Amino acid sequence: MVKPILGASTVVEVLHRRAAETPRAEALRGRRGEHWYSLSWAEVGTRARAIACGLLDLGLARGERCAILSNTRVEWVLADLGIMSAGGATTTVYPSNTAEECAFVLSDAGVVVAFVEDAGQLAKLQAQADHLPDLRHIIVFDGAWPDDGRVMDLATLAQRGERLERNHPGAYDRRTAEITGDDLATLIYTSGTTGRPKGVELTHDCWVGTAEGMDVVAQLASDDDLQFLFLPLAHSFAKALILGALFTGTPTAIDGDITRIVTNLPEVRPTFMAAVPRVFEKVYNGVVTRAKEAGARRYRIFRWAVEVGRQVSALRQRGQEPRGLLRLKHAVADRLVFTKIKQGFGGRLRIFVSGGAPLSREIAEFFHAADMLILEGYGLTESSAASFANRPDAYRFGTVGRPLPGVQVKIAEDGEVLLRGRGIMRGYHDRPEATAEVLDPDGWLHTGDIGELDADGFLRITDRKKDIIVTAGGKNIAPQVIENALKARSPFISQVVMHGDKRNFCVALITIDEEAVGKWAAEQGLSWSGYAGLAALPQVFALIQGEVDGLNATLARYETLKKFAILDHDLSTESGELTAKLSVRRRVVEARNQALLDGFYAGTVEAL
Repeated sequence: MVKPILGASTVVEVLHRRAAETPRAEALRGRRGEHWYSLSWAEVGTRARAIACGLLDLGLARGERCAILSNTRVEWVLADLGIMSAGGATTTVYPSNTAEECAFVLSDAGVVVAFVEDAGQLAKLQAQADHLPDLRHIIVFDGAWPDDGRVMDLATLAQRGERLERNHPGAYDRRTAEITGDDLATLIYTSGTTGRPKGVELTHDCWVGTAEGMDVVAQLASDDDLQFLFLPLAHSFAKALILGALFTGTPTAIDGDITRIVTNLPEVRPTFMAAVPRVFEKVYNGVVTRAKEAGARRYRIFRWAVEVGRQVSALRQRGQEPRGLLRLKHAVADRLVFTKIKQGFGGRLRIFVSGGAPLSREIAEFFHAADMLILEGYGLTESSAASFANRPDAYRFGTVGRPLPGVQVKIAEDGEVLLRGRGIMRGYHDRPEATAEVLDPDGWLHTGDIGELDADGFLRITDRKKDIIVTAGGKNIAPQVIENALKARSPFISQVVMHGDKRNFCVALITIDEEAVGKWAAEQGLSWSGYAGLAALPQVFALIQGEVDGLNATLARYETLKKFAILDHDLSTESGELTAKLSVRRRVVEARNQALLDGFYAGTVEAL
């Protein structure tokens, strides 16, 4: 059984101790073309040290920022560990960012060295060279780039590190000895749903405290466990997962190419993985759609199996196991339906971790019915990502679990969740006014989320404080709850944006799942061209109307969606309507469709 690293003061110390205590154990698994390769913890430590020494040879001073502009891959992790080992601070940049967005982050952070994935990402920085006066060096992961004094490849950086070790023995050890828990380790720019991103300053102590508190990860750790990671490492959620693996010594298979998830999972056969709710929604909707397509008889079997699974799930949520006839029926349901679903994830997956947005209880119970437990957690970039989590032995669907060790929580009078603990950021980079808005003098982080604690300490997040709808009649509505319910009940719906603040009724902007709706339309003998053409079909509107009507039947009258429109495009990160973690930028969507929204209320008496 692997043992977590306890009592460390910096991430660098955790790395050194992990490499020393389990040197031959697998640490990271990555892809080269069609093949997987592995690195042991000793090799990770050696590679990180070489990168750190290379940065020292480039003159990196303690506390200077180094950016990483790359998809999720093994080199991202090695560069991050190397930066921190050199006393620098990693500034994360989403690879989907435009050249202008990259330049803003690097300029605001004062980045002096940037690691980029390939020629395409390099071109972004070269195009913005005039706006990046602090940037001295760029290191490219892919390809051979002879050192021209400014651009070089990763191998060349490592060679410079080896030269430094020969010419200045002890330089690395002296630098790592200087690093303290109060030193800046990471500068993560929030993608945000409104406004310019802000740099969140997270120290070594923030990450060590968070890793030590991630007892949910420690409970999962065993010699047989393997994590699969595809989430963007530019986001704090993925970063926390990697540090949790470093803390416990659990190996992680890494591939950020989301187009390969379906093929990667049967190859990797992980025991646990993390995802955002949108991934679980798409998997769930895909399974339901395929079951319907298999014919009436197969769909009846599917629905029977799911109902049996839900009965078993209900028992297990109460700490009981099925017996007698129910146990027998569940075994049959597993053989006929659930085993096939589990094989799609490699056949070994026991635990999912969900974060980044609320997860529908219906979807959580569906996966649980198939013997795959989704543990929902909660945290902000400003709290080092992991503040609450359900545990394998203590979970409650519809909540984000209990606070992790070391996290304090209280609910303000207006329902806002306040957090305090080691994982809380030291502030926004060069933004004292913005820092003061969310960090009070007593160290409480005002999260902006509305929530409630139950008698057993489980937290339920209802919505973002700024997103709560207050109708003209004075009724408070949490839109995310209703939006998620509609997405969970319908495989035909991709995104929902509910609107109704200060209005006399609620409406919605809806986007469709092009694949699912396209199959349905083909079965109806309909013809169309492209997403916009499909969305404009009156038969599709009628289909979605039926889904909305079904949801409305379960809601209070003031919560119902009286009208809706299907947008002529799905929301995406490229359009700026989704954040990098696939959260809807509600204000952006509403602003771009303001005329459409106003049209819903034309001819009605609006309250002031």
